[in-house]
Amino acid sequence: MEIRNIAIIAHVDHGKTALTDAILKQTGAVVEGTTMDSNALELERGITIYAKNAAVEYKGTKINIVDTPGHADFGSEVERVLRSIDSVLLVVDAQEGPMPQTRFVLKKSLELGLKPIVVLNKIDKPAADPARSEEQVLELFLELGATDDQSNFPVIYSIGREGIAIKNLTDERKDLTPLLDTILEKVPAANATASADASLMLQPFNLAYDNFMGRLAVGRIYAGTVRPNQQVFIKKPNGETRTGRTTKVFTFKGLERIEATEASAGDIALIAGLPDIYIGETVTTEEGAAPLPAIAVDEPTIALNFIVNNSPFAGREGKYVTSRQIRDRLMKELEVNVGLKIDFGTAESFRVSGRGELHVAVLLENMRREGYELQVSQPQVIIREENGVKLEPFEEVIIDTPSEFQGAVIEKLGTRAFVLQNLTQHGNIVRLTLEGPTRGLLGYKNMFIIDTKGEGILSSRVLGFKPYAGEIRKRIVGSMISMATGKALGYSLWSLQDRGQLYIKPAMEVYEGMVIGNTSKGEEMMANPTKGKNQSNVRSSGTDEAIILVPIFDLSIERGLEIMADDEYLEITPKSVRLRKQYLTENERSKARR
Repeated sequence: MEIRNIAIIAHVDHGKTALTDAILKQTGAVVEGTTMDSNALELERGITIYAKNAAVEYKGTKINIVDTPGHADFGSEVERVLRSIDSVLLVVDAQEGPMPQTRFVLKKSLELGLKPIVVLNKIDKPAADPARSEEQVLELFLELGATDDQSNFPVIYSIGREGIAIKNLTDERKDLTPLLDTILEKVPAANATASADASLMLQPFNLAYDNFMGRLAVGRIYAGTVRPNQQVFIKKPNGETRTGRTTKVFTFKGLERIEATEASAGDIALIAGLPDIYIGETVTTEEGAAPLPAIAVDEPTIALNFIVNNSPFAGREGKYVTSRQIRDRLMKELEVNVGLKIDFGTAESFRVSGRGELHVAVLLENMRREGYELQVSQPQVIIREENGVKLEPFEEVIIDTPSEFQGAVIEKLGTRAFVLQNLTQHGNIVRLTLEGPTRGLLGYKNMFIIDTKGEGILSSRVLGFKPYAGEIRKRIVGSMISMATGKALGYSLWSLQDRGQLYIKPAMEVYEGMVIGNTSKGEEMMANPTKGKNQSNVRSSGTDEAIILVPIFDLSIERGLEIMADDEYLEITPKSVRLRKQYLTENERSKARR
């Protein structure tokens, strides 16, 4: 059977997963209502976080599909997948056109010599303009240095949600057959050139874990055949070799993995039995074979410390609270999360570097759901020095916002060292392109939602390291700190809410040194949220005022990472997210300042 290997790549929310789901339904690989986004966090947020495999059969050909994330923070998931496939479906929203992540994933695909198939999705949107989007995609190809062959890409128009694809806008809209036919026609057969009789050459691009079989490797077979109970050599990119034995081999059918007696060259298979296998290593049956080229992943841009929770409420809610348990969990994460780097420096604190706030927030959210309790420091960008020049990561930001809010957006980002590169207008919507340091973007997203009244869309991509942009003053509010331990009372919160925004509700437990809100004047303020109203035996009509509390600023992990100051920790437990000062008492804080 012929095999085609494709990945679906696009900017976040351009319809990759909906299109993949539609392909699976049409080919009968899954039942109605099944979706590629299987992780609880993915379903809640409506975004893809982890690259996933599926396989369908169409006209006697097996098509392996890898659905990739569209968010820049999970770019490492995309980079390693692209090495193992033969073509990509580049999905572009027919209304929005190419966006930052479109450029990022396309650049990686073109560098690897892949020939993309462009899918202009969501052509049913009221403001969709397929002709303009196609023109912008071609400009992007040329700008990224595509060859003539790559620039001569086939275009399919689709409505992924409804499972419709057409080759020309005037064609009858029936199903996804035109897209599937284009895949068979344009994507080279994966097993046409690879020999099944040669020595096995397999490279894992993803890892999975099973409670019974241990670590599983998802890899592309470049040559030979892999079978259960086969003696293999595992080679690191530097040539270091060790031995192992496979126990089971699985291939994909729909979203399920099917146990197989063998998997041949060109296919994507899942192998069990190699407990220390790692992404990018080479699995071969020939000891003298040269390892396959390593899978390169872009460097992390931000770093923060994961610390054992030592607050007065430590150990109340978490199941795993010790440094050893946190270390083991981070070691396990390193095995599957290649965009992450961890320095296990001291016994109590670990330095974690990631691709962005969301990348780290998803790890923390998964950990708290598993019962871990810890605290983290404020995220800081990674600063490098090359030839005596201080460098920091820069990002390109693309913002779509109603025109009445553009002034506030440009002004706020201007104070954060961002420079406006381009401004285009379509009707009432303005698209702003800005460039500036990643530091300036940390903590801005929440402000952006308020400034655009929730109608703006912000996306960014890392451009690389550029000279340091100087000092940026981002924080204009101060912290309101509790000076007592106990239960917060409505009466005291009512009197405090005029001074700033509160993070706590009545009856919530607080401790000394916990940050209970912010102050609009920008100075730190000590407050007692546990103070009740003094009772007296005299009643008069004027003294009993109604207590009306303003809705609080609900702390989530991402919001906490955005708003925390550099002398604060974010305390994360399975049930609570709290902000606290690193030094809890006023005495300790003034000592530390000295």
